[in-house]
Amino acid sequence: MLLPSLVLLPLLGILPFLAHGGGLDLLGQFAHAAFTPSLDPLVLRSALTGLATTVGMALLGWAASLVLGVVLGLASSRTIWHSCWGQLWPAGLIRRLLAIPRAIHELLWGLLLLQLVGLQPVVAVVAIAIPFGALVARVVADLLDGLDTGRLEALRLAGAPAPAALFTALGPPLLPGLLSYGGYRLECALRSATLLGVFGLGGLGTDLKLTLQSLEFHELWTGLWLLLAVMLALETGLGRLRRRWLMPRRLGLGRAGQGRAGQGRAGVGVRAREMVLAVAALLPLSIGVGWALGVDPRSLLAWQPLQGMGGSGWIDGGQLLALPWPALIGGTLALTLLAAVLAVGLPPLQLLVSAPWPPARLLVRLSWALARLWPPPLTALLLLLLLQPGVVTAALALGLHNAGILGRLLAEALADTTPAVEQALASGGIGPRLALLYGRYPAIARSYLAYGAYRADVLLRETVVVGLVGATGLGSQLLESLSSFAWDQLLALVAVYALLTLLGEELSDRVRRRLLQRA
Repeated sequence: MLLPSLVLLPLLGILPFLAHGGGLDLLGQFAHAAFTPSLDPLVLRSALTGLATTVGMALLGWAASLVLGVVLGLASSRTIWHSCWGQLWPAGLIRRLLAIPRAIHELLWGLLLLQLVGLQPVVAVVAIAIPFGALVARVVADLLDGLDTGRLEALRLAGAPAPAALFTALGPPLLPGLLSYGGYRLECALRSATLLGVFGLGGLGTDLKLTLQSLEFHELWTGLWLLLAVMLALETGLGRLRRRWLMPRRLGLGRAGQGRAGQGRAGVGVRAREMVLAVAALLPLSIGVGWALGVDPRSLLAWQPLQGMGGSGWIDGGQLLALPWPALIGGTLALTLLAAVLAVGLPPLQLLVSAPWPPARLLVRLSWALARLWPPPLTALLLLLLLQPGVVTAALALGLHNAGILGRLLAEALADTTPAVEQALASGGIGPRLALLYGRYPAIARSYLAYGAYRADVLLRETVVVGLVGATGLGSQLLESLSSFAWDQLLALVAVYALLTLLGEELSDRVRRRLLQRA
């Protein structure tokens, strides 16, 4: 787990040559403003309005992605096709088709839809729903295909119709994984809605970018602290619901155990009713939020003509071949690799260094929360106050953001493991760092690295985010092609991005499966 953190050694050697120090005073003002956010009523009202818009867009995009993902996940499940029609090839075909929208980042979807239908509230919702729906579909199909089909086969042999047998046999075991992953996607939707706002699609992200560009750091931290409070409240609430719905207490034995078993069965019924009520409340809540934000799906049908598409010769093969493809692809891959290694290696090292001091561990947790909250483009803008633009600066922005996400996962994994070995080592006189290193890290190392492989796949898609603020790679060329209405270049760049992400997804899947099998 600590091997990836060795990347810090060459980084510390490179950073002095990239530093210019021109914005050191501004960075100090930014840090000081964190303790003195603006409490002006006008600023608070504006921040709360933007926050409500961001949360509303995230909720609508998340709800639409769940519906879309469940439907498409059922349609791409080999178990479903084999049970209902006795075929497997349609499931594989649908999976391959769904890989295309999944490979394109939600920011690209938002910018493309912005060109087609203009600045509409529905653009951000659809930009989140399309790639998230494809991701949920992949998870649902994998969960279904990984379930034991013994009960399903028994029901089918007993004469039960295929739909009823599938719902009865596979529905209950599918629900825990779907609920757990669905809650995680809601947190991702909130971050994505903030990111889309940074690029002009409304909400708090737009306010954060404008206040940063105008150097109004006190107003910036007002919105940032409010967003952090919402995100922490969301994580806490979802965590409690997962524990309540998915982790019932163990039952005892004997007469007392039988009484607790009866209470447990009653508790299962209560939890089932709560889940049904929560799902039932989602539809009217989404309708009300959509009406408040002015989201009109019909606006997606009113496409506006794209500039530069009038003639039949809009594809210029010479211009496409003239692009520096090796440099663009190489820069994107280097950015992904550096950011992934930094994101995976930093959290275990931070926990290990802060192990003897509880206040330091608390500060590390707070830094993770801020890192996953702060959009990578804004982190890149802050880093540009001190560093020159390039692969290293962009990798730092992406790596720090994803280190916050992986840090939270690491903390949850450590909380779920037994501390007996660590306590035994500590009782034997070993220091807290070595007790953590040898007592807790080995139990979670392979699962943590497996999730790190998944984040590397996500990072490849996210390179477009920092590329669009001036970093190197395919993202910077995407912005240039989009601003010059070079649709042929844009189409080719998106196709290359999709191909790279699909290859990265396949590679990360193989690494993850190997690590989990060994675990």
